[in-house]
Amino acid sequence: MKTKSADFIVSSEIPWEFASEGMIRQILGYDGQIMLVKVKFEKGAIGYVHEHFHSQASYVVSGRFEVMINGEKRILEAGDGFHIEPDVAHGAVCLDEGMLIDVFSPMRQDFLNKQI
Repeated sequence: MKTKSADFIVSSEIPWEFASEGMIRQILGYDGQIMLVKVKFEKGAIGYVHEHFHSQASYVVSGRFEVMINGEKRILEAGDGFHIEPDVAHGAVCLDEGMLIDVFSPMRQDFLNKQI
């Protein structure tokens, strides 16, 4: 089981992975304590409400998203961010095609298990 990525990750050299309907992702670095993930969303793609034991911080690179955290919804756009504590229900709907940068602690082992 890998617990560390390469030291340098060049986006153009790694494939995009299927994340969910209308979403693809690239894992841009990780070790046992942290993981950085770039996620592209098509307009209308839904990050269904879920929860996990990881802390998460996300940055909106582009697009517009309706983000729900613990029952509260906000519209976020490029330059905005959000934080999710462990075990808190959250989800997002992409209103305009866009991209998020997600940081998880600890790393998402389940993402590594889904790599094709």
